[in-house]
Amino acid sequence: MSKTVIISVPNNIKQVLLHSCCAPCSGEIMAALSAINIDYTIFFYNPNIHPRKEYEIRKDENKRFAEKHQIPFIDADYDIDEWYERTKGLEFDPERGARCTICFEMRFERASLYAHEHDFQVFTSSMGISRWKDMQQVNTAGKRAAEKYPNLTYWDYNWRKKGGSQRMVTIAKQEQFYKQEYCGCTHSLREANQRCKEQGRENIVIGENHYTE
Repeated sequence: MSKTVIISVPNNIKQVLLHSCCAPCSGEIMAALSAINIDYTIFFYNPNIHPRKEYEIRKDENKRFAEKHQIPFIDADYDIDEWYERTKGLEFDPERGARCTICFEMRFERASLYAHEHDFQVFTSSMGISRWKDMQQVNTAGKRAAEKYPNLTYWDYNWRKKGGSQRMVTIAKQEQFYKQEYCGCTHSLREANQRCKEQGRENIVIGENHYTE
């Protein structure tokens, strides 16, 4: 993995559960954790991703990268029906609005439960590294999920700082990761395609775009 900055985990814990939304976002975080010899596990739970083809591509990219570096990878459920039920009525809510909060909370509920059941004292997420996300919104959802269990901490480290965002892109290019062109859910795909139309471009084609040098 590429060179990265040295960081410290809360309470000097040496085992972390990393909720990952995708390979491009988690690559830099994986590099950072490996640099400080942290024993960590990837937890992939993202039932928001639509369509199923897009979900499988993102999951497989993440799994491939984890296996390359011999990192345990937990493939959680794709219970998208539950996601639709929870976000019902918010189909046209703007990005970073209430729908996103519900989405984050649903994913973190499952991540924190897994952490609790498998003796992880710290969990974190790759979702906050993306400039498209509201970091405070992500971290608030993570902390709320962790509060349900004793001795569990949500690590709200700012993965963007000290060059983290740029290293994320560098790793994505080095690995030629699949490059997602929308957040993930069907509503964000609709909005992305609307932007394409306004800009005179074709609709997004699932599975075609990759990061290149």
